[in-house]
Amino acid sequence: MRITKVYTKSGDDGTTGLVGGQRVPKWDPRIEAYGTSDELMSILGWARQELKHESGRFPNPVDSENLDKLLEFLGNKLFTLGGDLATRVADRHPMMPVITEADITFLENVCDAYNANLAPLKDFILPGGSRTAATLHIGRTVCRRAERAVLMLAEKEETGEAGRFLNRLSDALFVVARWVNFKLQVPDVTWNRDLPEPPLP
Repeated sequence: MRITKVYTKSGDDGTTGLVGGQRVPKWDPRIEAYGTSDELMSILGWARQELKHESGRFPNPVDSENLDKLLEFLGNKLFTLGGDLATRVADRHPMMPVITEADITFLENVCDAYNANLAPLKDFILPGGSRTAATLHIGRTVCRRAERAVLMLAEKEETGEAGRFLNRLSDALFVVARWVNFKLQVPDVTWNRDLPEPPLP
């Protein structure tokens, strides 16, 4: 398959095509689900660029290199997820890559491995710290939105393992964000219940 033209004009009527050939409104829950996963994939690309800027601050360069490989891998998995969500289960072909139980297990292993050396959480964490970690926190929140979109779609159509995958991925992004701050020796931003009001001009 070769894409020779970016625009097709076929969506000018407010519809778009699924992999099986069906036309649905662009606001259809299925479009919302894979559109939000596409948004998340873009944020992981952004996080990789932030990581590139901060890679020299890692005491062990291998840590930065391995994290970049992880984010690259997850971005590709999100592309698989997008194709999965753009195809009704009945329209899947036998060789089509889809999200599987093994992908969920991998994300659980990511959580365990990156969490192994982190201090136990004693308070709620706010997004922030290093640039890479802050970007991963943005990804985490968009991932939760993608999960909600998939769950809404699942009310009327089968969605395979998409919802569980996104649930574990948001956990993994949270843990990895904390790990980045730990490696860069940047404190996590914790919730301050009694923070005084800031001065005004």
